[in-house]
Amino acid sequence: MAGHHDKRETREPQARERDLMKRLPPVLAAVMKVPAWKRHLGKIDPRAINTREALASLPIQRKSDLPALQKANLPFGGLMPGKTGSFGRLFMSPGPIFEPEPIGQDVWRVARAMTAAGFRRGDIVLNTFSYHLTPGAWCFDSGARSVGCAVIPAGPGNTDAQLDLIEAYRPNAYSGVPDFLKILLDAAKEKGRDASSLQKALVGGAAFPASLQKEIAGRGVDAYQTYAVAECGVIAYETEAREGLVLNEDIILEVVRPGTGDPVPAGEVGEVVITVLDTHHPLIRFAVGDLTAVMAGPSPCGRTNTRIKGWMGRADQTAKVKGMFVRPEQVAEVLKRHPEIGKARLVVSRNGEADTMVLKAETRSRAGGFTQEVGETLQAIMKLKGAVEAVKPGSLPNDGKVIEDTRPVG
Repeated sequence: MAGHHDKRETREPQARERDLMKRLPPVLAAVMKVPAWKRHLGKIDPRAINTREALASLPIQRKSDLPALQKANLPFGGLMPGKTGSFGRLFMSPGPIFEPEPIGQDVWRVARAMTAAGFRRGDIVLNTFSYHLTPGAWCFDSGARSVGCAVIPAGPGNTDAQLDLIEAYRPNAYSGVPDFLKILLDAAKEKGRDASSLQKALVGGAAFPASLQKEIAGRGVDAYQTYAVAECGVIAYETEAREGLVLNEDIILEVVRPGTGDPVPAGEVGEVVITVLDTHHPLIRFAVGDLTAVMAGPSPCGRTNTRIKGWMGRADQTAKVKGMFVRPEQVAEVLKRHPEIGKARLVVSRNGEADTMVLKAETRSRAGGFTQEVGETLQAIMKLKGAVEAVKPGSLPNDGKVIEDTRPVG
């Protein structure tokens, strides 16, 4: 066992939940003093938002909306309390999205993930995330130093220089994207260089498929995954149990139906929504645009926080049909008007040279006129005609897709 970062990881789940819900109202009271947040959240009583059900009544804030919000009110859309100079570092990610780094130790919540990956005081970490403008490298840098590791700020690329660093400093740990770790190991083998000091890794920022995991392990490197976003750092991380990813502490996770703010039943795939209890850098019901599902039960590693399956695709499933955009929110509106539908999927395809839509609706209703009535609602909302097909409850795949575009590419 790699060991736990602290005792909070093994708390009784009920104690953790009470702590989160106790801390939520004061954070909301603080953000309601910020005009942009007050406009977004509307008239709420922060004291009453002390349960998950109450939290689910608040509006979603989407990551995809940040570029426009920030452009209208530079740099942070008015959503960050305090002055810009009150932060430690100021970043710009693609979008562009402007992101501040709060002042403090391990503010990106990476140290816990590093501990789970076996990083320890005195280790030497080759950090190959980019240190230029984006926060990734600084997130892992601060996490490693919080654990007590020495950090080589290598950044990406330039494999020859990287191999020089490895042979000189003999780092035993790696942080960066998994693909570049393979590139380094391949280059070392090809050039006859010694990269055998690398024994463990914490990776993120790109997919880490089973085939690559197996290859990296075969090279003698014990690599663990993180699920992270630039706005808050590590959301969840892999442990030695290798059974899903464990949610980080101090984050409230919801999994909602794409296009809505409605939590899905446990185990169903939906969009990741997080609330971070930080008054200096608040995130309230922040929809990151990724899909995942909650796993049942605690991790065999002893950590008691919620487990998720990791990244399962993108939640933004907007499609263009006959020159018009159709969105998950519109599918959700159809369901709202027809409560007899439990779950639905809009399948977009092509018939000859024409786009077609079929709404597959899970329902037990066999009332006459069901498909016609739903079809009329579909047309009214989307301004496009589409067929409706009633299917048995539970027959649609559990993959989080609300809109499935089956049209050939190109």
